[in-house]
Amino acid sequence: MIRPFLMLGCVWACLSFHPPKKYTLVWADEFNTNGEPDPKNWTFEKGFVRNGELQWYQADNAHCANGLLIIEARKESRPNPLYDKGSMDWRKSRKTIEYTSSSLLTRGLHEWKYGRFEMRAKLDTQPGMWPAFWTLGVKGQWPSNGEIDIMEYYQNMILANTAWGTDQAYKAKWNTVKTPLSTFNDPKWAEKFHVWRMDWDEKEIRLYVDDQLLHTTELSKTLNADGSNPFQQPHYLLVNLALGGDNGGDPSGSTFPARYEIDYVRVYQ
Repeated sequence: MIRPFLMLGCVWACLSFHPPKKYTLVWADEFNTNGEPDPKNWTFEKGFVRNGELQWYQADNAHCANGLLIIEARKESRPNPLYDKGSMDWRKSRKTIEYTSSSLLTRGLHEWKYGRFEMRAKLDTQPGMWPAFWTLGVKGQWPSNGEIDIMEYYQNMILANTAWGTDQAYKAKWNTVKTPLSTFNDPKWAEKFHVWRMDWDEKEIRLYVDDQLLHTTELSKTLNADGSNPFQQPHYLLVNLALGGDNGGDPSGSTFPARYEIDYVRVYQ
């Protein structure tokens, strides 16, 4: 995977939860208004974006209903407007779009340096699905800007990752933990909502699911080749449902539309 704070999209009086000790809620989207996602909180990626993935990203595949953000992956065929016969660029060499989905991000609207980041969500774990909840640093090209994958899922595994730069452009140093779904010993795990969390301070990044620590990254070890530390700058959030590509697997036998359902996203500091 590859602005000063304003409280938007969060009505304090309606919040029915209590912030964890030592933290204050600084931003949240509870997705309680039906319709399109709040444009004060989210923008959308468009087209074929990364990792050779199969989906064409568009805003139409995301909506809010019954207190959830629903990102829907669809199987649908139409001409690729970028198609260029003979192009070596994977984004342009495909004559048709076979799948669509959505990727939402807070870039240019909200960013944070350190804090507790939470999402409650239910994943579609069918073959080929690649949902994620992650961050990117606001400055620098990938991976020197830093990437934190609070949650990735593909091919029956939960991934918790961090990545930063090396002395080669676009080549990341990865710190990854893969947790098979079978580890949770729950045949109905995929039918349930789960809480994904990152606790991030000046020393460590700790990634959790349902309060179970999956991964720790020590920031003393995350230096780019130029000596900068991409996890000591603000990051913005992304939530997306990808398909196929480098890691997602083959979705051709899966049932569509597929849904990534998000109950809330919250940031505490």
